[in-house]
Amino acid sequence: MIELPETYVLAQQMKETLVGKTIEKAVANSHPHGFAWYWENPADYGAMLSGKKITGTAAYGGRPEIFAEDMRISFGDGVNVRYYAPTAKRPPKHQLLVEFDDDSALICTVQMLGGIWAFPDGLNDDFYYKVAKEKPSPLSEEFNEAYFDALFAEDTKPTMSAKAFLATKQRIPGLGNGALQDILFNARVHPKRKLESIGDDAREALFKSVKSTLAAMRDNGGRDTEKDFFGQQGGHRTILSKNTIASPCLVCGGVLTRQSFLGGNIYFCGVCQPL
Repeated sequence: MIELPETYVLAQQMKETLVGKTIEKAVANSHPHGFAWYWENPADYGAMLSGKKITGTAAYGGRPEIFAEDMRISFGDGVNVRYYAPTAKRPPKHQLLVEFDDDSALICTVQMLGGIWAFPDGLNDDFYYKVAKEKPSPLSEEFNEAYFDALFAEDTKPTMSAKAFLATKQRIPGLGNGALQDILFNARVHPKRKLESIGDDAREALFKSVKSTLAAMRDNGGRDTEKDFFGQQGGHRTILSKNTIASPCLVCGGVLTRQSFLGGNIYFCGVCQPL
């Protein structure tokens, strides 16, 4: 699933690969997916995008975006966005195909669920999209300790868990259940720990971990549980994920635990992250 680190990686790779190319053809929803969402009518994507030149990209929360002159193409977290060189074999089924003037292509497929939005700049009023654009990225200077502390006082309860605080209600767009695991481990905070038990020191550790962990994931090319624009696995080795659950804790050598919590799996070390 695309989260904030992968958003930055994808946006940079798309910028380096696509800027200057012109869209010759665009086809959306040729293979309907029950949980693929589009901006208005996907049948109109061809007319809206054909002839447009790629002029730039951006990273908003967990949504990489392509600028095609006055049009925008934005991708949600459940979308596989891949680049295919002119001679590369393409998948027969997809939810979006964009062909360029050099015969290369961008192809999107949706996993469990995800959004593919092509729209005129300024017309997408989707709540999650607007929040992702408006709120400061954890990788920006605007996301400072004072801002983070203020999040504790906004729409939170003392009994709220650390996971719920960091990864729900779009408090920090792009920070999802995947990146969350290493952030909490690096801060030595259990995913189920209540906010009322998190004092100044633990809150500061959380803030620093949000900044440093996400930056490391971005700088290393995304997490090793995800793939980039070229279908390559990310270079950042996750500490807690499906890839490491059978291994001992890197710090204490103890057993790692996986549990279901708040609609998804959590991973933790009971020694390093006591509840």
